[in-house]
Amino acid sequence: MALNNTYDARPLFQETAVGAGAQLLLLAFLGTAIGMGPAGWLTGLAFALATWAVLNRALRRTRPRSFGPANRVTLGRATLVGGITALVADSFQSSPPVSLFVGLTAVALILDGVDGKVARRTGTSTALGARFDMEVDAFLILVLSVYVSMALGPWVLLIGLMRYGFVAAARVMPWLNGSLPHSMARKTVAAVQGVVLLAAASGWLPYGVTFALVAAALGSLLWSFGRDVAWLFRTREERTGSRAVLTRTVRTSESTRPATTTTAATTTDDGMAKTELALDDRIEARIAVHETTDRESRAGTTTHTDVVGPAVVGPAVVPFPLREAELAVR
Repeated sequence: MALNNTYDARPLFQETAVGAGAQLLLLAFLGTAIGMGPAGWLTGLAFALATWAVLNRALRRTRPRSFGPANRVTLGRATLVGGITALVADSFQSSPPVSLFVGLTAVALILDGVDGKVARRTGTSTALGARFDMEVDAFLILVLSVYVSMALGPWVLLIGLMRYGFVAAARVMPWLNGSLPHSMARKTVAAVQGVVLLAAASGWLPYGVTFALVAAALGSLLWSFGRDVAWLFRTREERTGSRAVLTRTVRTSESTRPATTTTAATTTDDGMAKTELALDDRIEARIAVHETTDRESRAGTTTHTDVVGPAVVGPAVVPFPLREAELAVR
């Protein structure tokens, strides 16, 4: 079956080019308004170039049909974060106007709650959009913690570096790459970090109050990360065991007879056609598992068998993610 592999990414790259242009305009405005020095300009330009390059690479890999309204909101927020980053870099030489810094940061934090709602209401939620939003959030918290640390001390950097430390640790401890259950407490702690750092950066509160608020925010973040790491550690054997059962099952089926391959055309969530190679014996194994489950459910018995994809429990199909990293910005 011939597949149409033509894919025109130019409209998507035009979107990222517009974002880069908006970043340059914001930097020009900041340079004119406050006389931003070379450090601010170079940092802002580096941020714009890195955002443009990384986003284009991600779009080229995921091949979405369109950029989407939610990603436009996130790209606008990334533009604001680039301006904030330039101001923080320039602050090592001269402090930026408080009203300008607080205004840009406040808008960026408010828009954090907009892009997700836009994605859900327009039905344009994607893994790329979620990751894009996550990285913008993480970098904003890092930049704010750098700025606040100049007044309160280097310990504030832990707030911005903790998420990146978690990602680095997951590379050497794979059990950290597990899906976490939904937690409103985790989301609340994440939202508090930006608000507290913004309040601390404004300088409108007494030093003692600011110190206490930031210390409490760091404490809540340590608690949130610690709770999630403990949960992932407790469930690591269960998740590792499930992957081992899956691997043994597939290897056993492949060793019983020569494996043949068939080519099947499937359609991804974003409507793009792709070709995937599937082993015949794997397909037959999945069918056999489902048929066995159906017979047992009709007979009044229930089984729990790990298959490729979901876990089947009786007549119901329950999602069973074998490996899904939730590296959310706290």
